[in-house]
Amino acid sequence: MESAEIARRFLRFFEERGHTVVPSASLIAEDPTLLLVPAGMVPFKPYFLGQRKPPYPRAASVQKCVRTPDIDEVGKTTRHATFFQMLGNFSFGDYFKERAIPLAWELLTKPESEGGFGFPEDRLWVTVYHDDDESYDIWNREVGVPAERIQRRGLADNYWHMGVPGPGGPCTEIYYDRGPEYGREGGPVADENRYLEVWNNVFMQFQLGAVRSKTDFDVVGELPAKSVDTGMGLERMAAILQGVDNIYEIDTTYKILDRAAELTRTRYGRDERADVSLRVVADHVRTGVMLVADGVLPSNEGRGYVLRRILRRAIRNLRLLGAGEQRYMHELTAVTIDVMGELYPDLKADAPQIHGVIDAEETSFLGTLRTGTAIFDAAVEETKRKGQGTLGGDQAFQLHDTYGFPIDLTLEMASEQGLKIDEEGFRRLMKEQRDRAKADAAAKKTGNADISVFGQILEKTGKVEFLGYDNVTAESTIIGLLVDGLPVPAAGAGTTVEVVLSRTPFYAEGGGQLADQGLIRTDGAEVEIVDTQSPVSGVIVHRGKVRTGEVRVGDQAQAEIDVERRRAISRSHTATHLVHRGFRNALGETAAQAGSENSPGRFRFDFTAAGAVPPSVLRDVEDEVNAVLIGDLKVNAFHTSQAEARAMGALALFGEKYGETVRIVEVGDYSRELCGGTHVASSGQLGLVKVLGEASIGAGVRRVEALVGLDAFRFLARESVLVAQLSEQLKARREELPERIEGIVTRLRTAEKELDKLRSAQVLALAGEMAAGARDLGGVSVVTHRAPDGTSADDLRKLALDVRGRFPGDRAAAIVVAAVPADRPVVVATVNDAGRERGLKAGRLVGVAAKALGGGGGGKDDVAQGGGTRPEAIGDALSAVEQAIAQTLA
Repeated sequence: MESAEIARRFLRFFEERGHTVVPSASLIAEDPTLLLVPAGMVPFKPYFLGQRKPPYPRAASVQKCVRTPDIDEVGKTTRHATFFQMLGNFSFGDYFKERAIPLAWELLTKPESEGGFGFPEDRLWVTVYHDDDESYDIWNREVGVPAERIQRRGLADNYWHMGVPGPGGPCTEIYYDRGPEYGREGGPVADENRYLEVWNNVFMQFQLGAVRSKTDFDVVGELPAKSVDTGMGLERMAAILQGVDNIYEIDTTYKILDRAAELTRTRYGRDERADVSLRVVADHVRTGVMLVADGVLPSNEGRGYVLRRILRRAIRNLRLLGAGEQRYMHELTAVTIDVMGELYPDLKADAPQIHGVIDAEETSFLGTLRTGTAIFDAAVEETKRKGQGTLGGDQAFQLHDTYGFPIDLTLEMASEQGLKIDEEGFRRLMKEQRDRAKADAAAKKTGNADISVFGQILEKTGKVEFLGYDNVTAESTIIGLLVDGLPVPAAGAGTTVEVVLSRTPFYAEGGGQLADQGLIRTDGAEVEIVDTQSPVSGVIVHRGKVRTGEVRVGDQAQAEIDVERRRAISRSHTATHLVHRGFRNALGETAAQAGSENSPGRFRFDFTAAGAVPPSVLRDVEDEVNAVLIGDLKVNAFHTSQAEARAMGALALFGEKYGETVRIVEVGDYSRELCGGTHVASSGQLGLVKVLGEASIGAGVRRVEALVGLDAFRFLARESVLVAQLSEQLKARREELPERIEGIVTRLRTAEKELDKLRSAQVLALAGEMAAGARDLGGVSVVTHRAPDGTSADDLRKLALDVRGRFPGDRAAAIVVAAVPADRPVVVATVNDAGRERGLKAGRLVGVAAKALGGGGGGKDDVAQGGGTRPEAIGDALSAVEQAIAQTLA
């Protein structure tokens, strides 16, 4: 069954059952928290949240989606992809579990001749959230799934959210048993390769606040109405119904992959490295086409950067497949438009524009590759001239930053030249660039508005009164409204606005503390505030979207912050002060704060230090801080002069500017700092602080990350479970685990060294036999040999030199040996003095071999080393060397 037919059947089934068929939304997400649509329910998110009234109670769609967090895994596995399509049926306060579950079962098991998918009932398994008895009973009693094929699972598997604040809830999933040839029995909990998930039914019940991980989030409350969000991956369903093993072999993907193989004269399934590149090309070209069709253009930021990276990865992998300077993206784009056009007819209509964008990006990047390659070659020549074996991190960074050279391409090319890359130096420069970008982004927190607009508001109405130290709600008046940076008298529902109030409990981001969020209500209107900033001293700007009604300048308003978020952030902020004092006590007063971020349940603290902080110091600081928590010291805040604050020994944030009057926050007699943030009433309210670790973030600056409150407790609970599992596996008490694990690791390393010695001895033992078997070419003893796979480059070099040394000094000899140490071939050539007198040069012989291997190399006349990307061509490479020797001697 073709992918398009699967989609048609799905939509038709639900349309016949009262659902409105909704076309796929654009991949460009309307949600400001998202660059691109990552899930099928995203276009319906406002309905689930109650922000908008849905125009229909039920809907069904086939939604285009793009996810890139695992982009580096694409191609390496047959599971990961950046573009996918989600089939979904949705209920907005209409039906719930009692209807959603039978509908899913009916469509899956209904015979194909009757419009269903024809799955055998006895090959379908079901999972439910561990305490969702209602779903369990529906499956078992109403649908008739035997209890032995219903399994309960926890948060990690059967609870769904988008990874950002929004709707979420428990889910029930349906799995298809592909048979014993795919894995062991026992249902999805035993083997998710054999038991493949085909449909996920999410029961949207809750509004989630801070989402820190898959299993770590805050439930703010219940949604306005219980709703249903289901998701069936079209590509995965196609793999099952088309009888293929994975998503890269279905109709809409394999045609792209097959054409790429044809163009580059490779064959899928013959070489794993080539297969990886072919999968990358197939996925990324499809993703690129769909993004361009939705109006995304390549750039160096935002979603444009996502597109550029995807297209350039595709072009690079075509190069690895042997495309060279050939331009194949146009042809692959055409194939993609053809295979996807049945579901998305606009692709064919927009083909010229799509081709234009992708062709231009290919031309640009190929030019980049040419320029970058020239720069790279010059850097290699200079490095070798100096007798060094490592290319500088600054050179790799220049290639990446100026010429768009991916670091993995630079690493590959350096390896082919027998060089390494200073990766640590490269990553340090990348981090410095990211830090500069963050600083720039912070400078742009004023939004789109001309900062003079806020100055005018300040001049007209005076300073905004901040009430947030003592209040979480406040009666106020709207004194300013901005839309797209321009003042407006009013703003209606759906409008993104900036609101200035005469007085507010909202804390504006600053001093490392994240901004408050919450609601501003007027008579008949509501604004959801997602960010609060102070672009001009004395003005607090609330940024958000009008959810309902219309807000006007002059309206009386009720401002209300998200209390739970504020409390969690306040706990983090107080904890930061305590950790700061703890490090000062442990390391001395030179451990000055150099930055921080206080977020709900988690905080990071940057401080100056000459080197890494020993683990023992981290433990001591953690113990000291938690002792302060147990002491439940009172937290007190007051204002004083800057001079008086200094006299009191209050700590100030490095680089922060303060006015003449400052605010001091004290935690008992333990900590005293200048701070404008919000805090808890006493240290005991923090509950627990857990330091996760520390690392360098720049010269002389360290960063500590830590958890506080319930987040810290949950972390320790997980750690306890992990230690218990290790203890059980290793049959050792907890306190014995470090020693036991160290012993295992030591034995493994010793065994690996012994294996290396044995392998090296076996390889070198071949030297005599190889010398005895030398061929005579024009009076020169020639040895060409492929060493066993796994032979290291060092052992290969030793072998070549050993063989050379077995020939008399007056006998001309040339030795060329090759092997595959890991996944790439390496070749070493050596020529003795007599051979060089006959005109033979090791560097030239390596060049001949490396070219046949799809790479490069070089070195001195007596010994040289190179490599390539085509292990299967080693035989051809050695034959080419013999021909080159014969031609030189002729």
